[in-house]
Amino acid sequence: MYFCFNLSLTLYNKGVLVSFPFPYTLSALHALFGTLGGALLAQRGCFAPSRLTLGGTVVLMAFSVLYAINIVVSNMSLQLVTVPFHQVVRAATPIFTIFFSGLLFGAPSSHSKKMSLIPVVAGVGLATFGDYYFSYAGFLLTLLGTVLAALKTIFTNVLQTTPAPRPARPARPYFSNPLDLLFLLSPLALVQCVLLAHFTGELGRVRAVELSAGTVGALLLNGCIAFGLNVVSFSANRRVGALGMTVAANVKQVLTIVCAVVIFNLTITTLNAVGILLTLVGGAWYAWIELVEKQG
Repeated sequence: MYFCFNLSLTLYNKGVLVSFPFPYTLSALHALFGTLGGALLAQRGCFAPSRLTLGGTVVLMAFSVLYAINIVVSNMSLQLVTVPFHQVVRAATPIFTIFFSGLLFGAPSSHSKKMSLIPVVAGVGLATFGDYYFSYAGFLLTLLGTVLAALKTIFTNVLQTTPAPRPARPARPYFSNPLDLLFLLSPLALVQCVLLAHFTGELGRVRAVELSAGTVGALLLNGCIAFGLNVVSFSANRRVGALGMTVAANVKQVLTIVCAVVIFNLTITTLNAVGILLTLVGGAWYAWIELVEKQG
């Protein structure tokens, strides 16, 4: 389900942004559907919303900023680069996940895992070589989005992992149900995205556009897919961990690229294809190493 929602939303966002070029507003729409979906599920008794302490509220608000910026940067970068380029650069997310996990939490990674990321780095370099339809601004935004995606995945997992008891420190918030985290997070992200859209003047431009019934329907479906992706992504993150999630995302890269080539009539050179293959091989190698280490 994670692959289906992730693949669908990436391709759908690219298509929607062609006829609705307002990334902040689209990001606010995603957060709005997260808010409405979470409220509906809470009302139906699917989960019990947590009561947060002041410290927990501060932590959640800080995470909501990261969450909102990640959505916005991802949507903005999709406007400036092709889907294949976007997905191949995103395939480097495990590198940043290992780096920040070690830097922020002292989580070690084995030498074998680090070696498996070499073909990922080489693959990204080859896949983005030559005429691959991207601007430097698009490249920088996509790279920033990759860093933010790694951080978001790490902290999503941290907030859903039982905290170790530390007498000297107040306990951080813990969400045993991913729907609970999404329910509390989405309204904060919604406010931030709306403010961004307002202060950049995007909301004014949206009001000046006459939306057809087809565009409105496409936006509503896009919001539903975004909510579905958040639910399955948060749930999977809690089960498989941050690094496992980022590497698992690489499995869907090839499907996204192939679909984008067909849908958006793009061309890929032999060198680009070798780079894509190397990236995928590196991701598969890492997954095998992690499986062996867990069984050992």
